[in-house]
Amino acid sequence: MAAFFIAVPVQAQLCTGSLGDPLAIKTFGSGSNPGQPLAPGVTTYSYTFNGCPPDGSYTIYNSAGTCFNDSWHVLTEDHTPGDVNGYMMAVNAALTPGVFYLDTVKGLCGTTLYEFSAWVLNILKPTACNGSGTRPNLSFSIETITGTVLQSYNTGDINSTATPLWNQYGFFVSLPAGVTDVVLRLTNNAPGGCGNDLVLDDIAFRPCGPKLDALFANVAGNNGTVNYCIVNSQSVSFTASLQNGYTNPAYQWQVSADGVVWNDIVGATTANYTRAFNVAGTFRYRITAAEASNIASTKCRVVSNVLTVIIDAVPQPAAASNGPVCEGDVINLTAKDGVTYQWTGPNGYTASGTPAIVNAIQLNQSGKYYVLVTTTGGCTNTDSVQVTVNPNPIAAAGADEIICDNETVQLNGSGGTAYDWQPVTGLSNASIPNPVAAPKQTTSYVLRVLNSFGCGDNDTITVSVLTAPTADAGPDLTIIEGMAVKINAQATGGTLSYLWSPFIYMDDATILTPTVAPPNNIVYRLSVVSTNGCGAAQDEVSIRVFKKLIIPNVFSPNGDGQNDKWMIEAIGSYPEAVVEIFNRYGQKLFRSIGYSKPWDGTLNGQLLPIGTYYYLIDRKNGLPVLSGSVTILR
Repeated sequence: MAAFFIAVPVQAQLCTGSLGDPLAIKTFGSGSNPGQPLAPGVTTYSYTFNGCPPDGSYTIYNSAGTCFNDSWHVLTEDHTPGDVNGYMMAVNAALTPGVFYLDTVKGLCGTTLYEFSAWVLNILKPTACNGSGTRPNLSFSIETITGTVLQSYNTGDINSTATPLWNQYGFFVSLPAGVTDVVLRLTNNAPGGCGNDLVLDDIAFRPCGPKLDALFANVAGNNGTVNYCIVNSQSVSFTASLQNGYTNPAYQWQVSADGVVWNDIVGATTANYTRAFNVAGTFRYRITAAEASNIASTKCRVVSNVLTVIIDAVPQPAAASNGPVCEGDVINLTAKDGVTYQWTGPNGYTASGTPAIVNAIQLNQSGKYYVLVTTTGGCTNTDSVQVTVNPNPIAAAGADEIICDNETVQLNGSGGTAYDWQPVTGLSNASIPNPVAAPKQTTSYVLRVLNSFGCGDNDTITVSVLTAPTADAGPDLTIIEGMAVKINAQATGGTLSYLWSPFIYMDDATILTPTVAPPNNIVYRLSVVSTNGCGAAQDEVSIRVFKKLIIPNVFSPNGDGQNDKWMIEAIGSYPEAVVEIFNRYGQKLFRSIGYSKPWDGTLNGQLLPIGTYYYLIDRKNGLPVLSGSVTILR
């Protein structure tokens, strides 16, 4: 045998040549938790159903929860990623080292090199057992039925890891001539107790032989896949390349529809094979090899890489569209069975792919659209689809309307065969062209019309609702004779006209807030009229005019009958006025309410001396207090 067959214990990829199909001894099956115990004689350990086996026990499960105060890793699947239902064997080592798994493999081939492998995981967390848990240490032994050891391998200590970590362990074993059945023995070399806890999965034998490659003959690139069209009556040739290793090599080509189940091709037993294809489909080929004496057994063969031949059928494009469509819509053109699609159509239209898009179409884009469909293997076919573009209606909702409170107006829509008004609030019927509208507030109605083709258009009408007018002439006002004041009136109700009466002492009787300057008390009336015919309203405002006081600053109480008293002109207009006189020291000398008896320049019947005195006049009615001085002369 060649040098690469030397039986050296390794991890990960074990065979440097080509392997045969896996001959699984034990995957432990699949199903719901827990699994069933192993067959009698496979192990001396006892089976537990609770998922946390004690020392000297094992269990079969597809996932592991928390065990032994969270000292074991939690597992959600077996060694195969995504295989959440696949079983695995969890082992808690016995206190005394020894054999814990024993099985017989039958039907192998003598004079054949096999790769043995198994996947092992140390399930104990590094922090368990105070960080000093016992590490699993396994020996694998392949023996004849009579007990002769053909090959053995020791894993050494399997360290714990922070996260679950599967490791593949394995070695080569060459079976002597005539040996077809072997015994697999797994021994735990370390004692149980705190640690030495492991999970076992996917124990397998695979034939190992020289490197075997399958290639397409005379195909550039040889990337493993060729693609042809059935109309070309394609014939494909395959060839094999086998490194030295077999004394008397033999070949067998195989075919598969799914890449899982392989069938021998009768008569295809040389390194070269040619096949003519007259049906479409996907065909997978590989070549197997073994010593000539073992080629009849699939358990003795190595297998090559897979070559895939894809024969395309003539495509059936089934061109289709989303038509008929309306003006401005989008046409979606679809076809199938190809990898490229080339479209042509009215008005010079071209596009590629599926779906192909025709945007914002016009009436002149009605017509037939053609597609050329091409497959990866070069098969072509054409098809077409007729697309009809229908005209859109023109919606007319009518001119905007103005109504008063509690009035109605009939809308007059046109342009289609079906009508829909939105919103429906205030409408007698939202699905007729001429509903009666009675909105409570200004509303914009959108009319959607459809024609006989189902094409639509929109238009909008606004119904403005005017409320009845209100008039507020403003608060009553107080002014001093000779002053002007602006009336702060307010009004509501849309478009209005204003008129004040009487139109005297006023700058403009037709505006809402005129300025007035009446000389005497007066009442003005505001009339507000809706120019849209929604009614009228009135209100009044009173203007109280106080006379302007004429206050002398000197008088001479000397008894000559002239200017003997301090006479204040127009004080009678302020019957509640308070008049007070003070000397220069702030002493109050006189006080009168209403000033019905004018001051005569005395205090307690005695004439006051010549000099300047000071007054305060509070006119009330919210008017400012007047102040000043008056001088007594003799």
